[in-house]
Formats: sequence, C-alpha cells, structure tokens
Amino acid sequence: MKTLSFPGLNISNIQLDSTAFSLFGRDIAWYGVIICFGMILAFIYGLHRCKKEGVKSDDFYDLVLITVPVAIIFARLYYVVFDPTPNYNSFIDVIAIWNGGIAIYGAIIGGAIAVFTTAKFKKKSLLLFGDLIAPCVMIGQIIGRWGNFVNVEAYGSVTSLPWRMCSPSIAGELSRKALITAEEYQAILDGTLGVHPTFLYESLWNFLGLVLLHFLVAKRKRYNGQIMFFWLAWYGFGRMLIEPLRTDSLRLGSFDVSTLVGVICFAVFTALYFIFLKKEKKQWHR
Repeated sequence: MKTLSFPGLNISNIQLDSTAFSLFGRDIAWYGVIICFGMILAFIYGLHRCKKEGVKSDDFYDLVLITVPVAIIFARLYYVVFDPTPNYNSFIDVIAIWNGGIAIYGAIIGGAIAVFTTAKFKKKSLLLFGDLIAPCVMIGQIIGRWGNFVNVEAYGSVTSLPWRMCSPSIAGELSRKALITAEEYQAILDGTLGVHPTFLYESLWNFLGLVLLHFLVAKRKRYNGQIMFFWLAWYGFGRMLIEPLRTDSLRLGSFDVSTLVGVICFAVFTALYFIFLKKEKKQWHR
C-alpha cells in the first residue's frame, strides 16, 4: 500500500494498492486490469472505425489477434534492452512481464511489424490498416497511463507547481538514486515540493490528440495514412517534451532513447503528413 497526495490541490492521503485481486493464488495487478480495460475500449472503437474506413470486421479481428501479442513481446524486449538498471539473470527474468517493465515505443515497433505483415498477407493497404489501428493505440495509451498512477511510477523531477505529486515512496526512491538532496527529500515528505505527474501529462496529451484526430483529421481524411501519420507526429512531439521531465527514462549510454525517438517520430511523420497531403492535392486538381 502506497500513500499519494497532491497538496497544492488539497488532495491528500490517497491509499493505493497495486494488487486488484487474487485469482488461483496469484495476485492480479491493477496495472494489468487497466491495460486490459483500455484494450477492450480500443477494440470497440476499432470496430466502429471499420465501417468508416471500409474494412471488414473479420480483417480487423485478424489484425488485433496478431498485433496485440507481438506488440506486448516487443514492448518487453525494448524495455529489457534499454533498462538503465538491468538485473536479468535468466530467461525467466527477461520474459517476466508480470513483474512490470514494458515500453510503449517497443509496442509501437512490434505493432508496426505486425500490421505490415498482416496487410501484406491479406493483400490490403498498409496505410489503411495503420489508420484503423492508430486511434485504438491512442485509447490504450490514454487509459494505460493510469496504471502508472496506481503503481506510483512514471513520474518526473522535483517541482513546486500546484499539481505536484507527493509520496514517501517517491521521496525514498529519488533519494536512493541520489537524484534529490536531503532538503528536497524532506520537502517532498512535507508537501512543499513534489514531482511532475508525467503519467497524467501523457494521458491528457493523448486525450487531446484523440479528440483532434476523431473530430478533425478523421472526418477530413484525404489519403490513407493520414490518421497514422498524425498520431505518430502528435505522440512524438508530446513525448519529446514530457520525457526529459522523467527520472526513469530508458537510456543507451548517455542518450535518452525515448526523447530521441520522440524527436525522430515528430520530424519524420510531420514531414510525411504534409508530403502526402501535398501529393493528394496535386492529384485532386488534375
């Protein structure tokens, strides 16, 4: 059980237990329950988008059945490869996703491979399938980040902003990593300082992106791939701003991998969005 508070908002003593319930003697974490809930909502939304995109529901079922497990596998592998504090002594340690440790960029990479393979096998448009799956992933991201809230993780650096998040467990972890001074440690316990709730930043950023995508981009779609390009550019831009605030970023040597990938995603897919749009306009005016 962990205690969490937002003293600047007069919210205190939130008691959080990472375990939702037990089943056959094994604890089921809230994180997994929340992720599954996000997947269910994403699936329902995807079925709705099938009609808009002219994709058969059977094709969407196949896409989901292949993409979800591959995305989970890659999310775990990405985390293991770039884990700044690796402690994997066996194959079981590597695959022990039930102990926590997945990364969304790995899920995106694995999902992209799965979507490409499925589209190729079914002789369908890769960009069309990408447009179908992109908003589903956004829904998963919006909801899934609240699993980080329950676990009291994925937070940022020290701040005095009114929405700062405080917890003895946060103060203890930052102190063990030597990321805060003794004075800052005490200030977090007192509530005069806290940390950025970066999980909330990302959830809200993706929610705003989904609203824009659903009501603007999707309704005015001009070419296959437009929705997918928007999502990747939007997410990349948000991640490159939020990630530097975090204290648990995955790294490769001195490089902050997640921030770098965010910058690349924003630059590449913003360019593709407008290149394809310009190309479509030229064809339309012929």
